Amino acid sequence: MLRERLLYLMERYFQGACTEDERRELAQFIGTEQDDDLLKEVLDDTWERFQPESPMPEAMSGRIQRALTGAPVVPVRKRRPLMAAAAAVLLLLAAGGLWLSREQSASVQQPSVAQVQKAPVHDVAPGGSKAVLTLGDGTVIELDSSRNGVVAQQGSVKVVKLANGQLAYEREGQAPAEILFNTMRTPRGGEYRLTLPDGSRVWLNAASSVTYPTMFAGEIREVSITGEAYFEVAERADMPFRVKTAGMTVEVLGTHFNVNAYTEEKTIRTTLLEGAVKVRAGGSEALLKPGQQAGLQGNGRLNIKNNVNVDEVVAWKNGLFQFTDADMPAVMRQLENWYDVNVIYEGNVPERSFGGAIQRSLPLAQVLKILEESNVKFRLEGRNIYVMK
Repeated sequence: MLRERLLYLMERYFQGACTEDERRELAQFIGTEQDDDLLKEVLDDTWERFQPESPMPEAMSGRIQRALTGAPVVPVRKRRPLMAAAAAVLLLLAAGGLWLSREQSASVQQPSVAQVQKAPVHDVAPGGSKAVLTLGDGTVIELDSSRNGVVAQQGSVKVVKLANGQLAYEREGQAPAEILFNTMRTPRGGEYRLTLPDGSRVWLNAASSVTYPTMFAGEIREVSITGEAYFEVAERADMPFRVKTAGMTVEVLGTHFNVNAYTEEKTIRTTLLEGAVKVRAGGSEALLKPGQQAGLQGNGRLNIKNNVNVDEVVAWKNGLFQFTDADMPAVMRQLENWYDVNVIYEGNVPERSFGGAIQRSLPLAQVLKILEESNVKFRLEGRNIYVMK
């Protein structure tokens, strides 16, 4: 019975579907369970099914139970890759975030674990499921305050709000005589999930939008986005899928990919996880393979990167901030969007390089405390973050 429950919770974790109660239950299981063979067996089973081609990550370790209880954690020395992966997963579950940081051109510090503490009264809560839906006739629906169920009827198409920040479309009877376009927008501090009329799924990050028809017809399925979105496209060989941004077009048949088109970023980036996509920008085009990323910079040139860390690219979808050699402005932009705050630099922008992962479910003050391990100071006043050297 224990194995079945532990397997269920680990599967939920790898699917990114764990609730807070399930995370705590999993952490409690591991904190009290003394059977290392059982933990190894469960992790081995879930890893092979959910990430069969992903290499096991290098991770800090020590006894898992010590990490869960907050005792000092020591680096791994030639530990078996599977148990190293277990340590990485469980540290995130237990502590809220695993953080590695280093100053520019300085030696890397030992990893440290952020301890979860009760947020002070003046803290800023993390973002959540918030979005506004604008129908084809101009009607605006606040999805976060609407009840679950049918929120709108557009001809023969029903717009249905599901649980846990999701929206879907259901068609009844004949195709509508007129195809309308809807737009979903998330504010800063919001995210939402959408199942398009063709069954394709979209994860919309904070301060983003997606515009799409209530039914796909013709030769092309086309949507347009601003900000950032992750797509799992339903395969239709007879009707390719197209995503348009300001400057880049992505064409697919059926695949998984992420598009980052925030206006405040210097580069529009499309990253492929599965399948194949064709990216067009200006007079250039490129066919991407899994693990490749196409970047469009202000000069109009299309650059291709190989062996991109796709886990980092889609970490936001899985409830994490994840960085690899990220500079201060890049980190702060993510905090601005997710916590709906403003960042103010007192003096020059500190030159720091960040790496590691933090749960997006943490209050802002705890995230800033973790970041301060990189020898930088923050002051939180209302919805303003002041950055000090």
